[in-house]
Amino acid sequence: MPTDTNRRLLSVEPLPTYEPTLGRWLWLLEETRRETKETLRGLAPSILDWIPAPGDNSIGTLLYHIALIELDWLFTEVLEHQPWPQELKDEFVVAVRDDQGRLSRVQQTTVEEHIQRLDLVRKHLLASFRGMTLQELRRPHAFPEYQVTAEWVLHHLIQHEVEHRGHIQMLRSLAERALEGS
Repeated sequence: MPTDTNRRLLSVEPLPTYEPTLGRWLWLLEETRRETKETLRGLAPSILDWIPAPGDNSIGTLLYHIALIELDWLFTEVLEHQPWPQELKDEFVVAVRDDQGRLSRVQQTTVEEHIQRLDLVRKHLLASFRGMTLQELRRPHAFPEYQVTAEWVLHHLIQHEVEHRGHIQMLRSLAERALEGS
């Protein structure tokens, strides 16, 4: 069979040093984050806090939300209510939702600060999964209203970030058009 060495190979490869199935899930999670960061490349600071209408979310608010939800699923479900390290508590002083149930607004934070926060949470997630066996990845963790596996949490975090990345892309496009004439 002829091979074409000019084409790149699109495949999922496990992150090294992890159990192979887990390593593939973590590769997918990392690829999702790489694409989110790519979406932020060249983002003008004025666009980060822009909202299309009162009560809507900004890109900055969504980035904070992505990081906080990842942190919560990690420490609540995967690590079964382990307390957050102080360095993470210091990064998440704003509650996820306000009194009306909307995402709390996070403003006057740079893209770099948001990326550092995302990276810090991811560092803790990757460290927490190191050494995990396939059996542990698939072990149901019991909670009052549901049972959940760490594997499902990884699926959920990927989907959650991808959905919000689409929202971020839309907000960026709208903001760039709206602020173009400013």
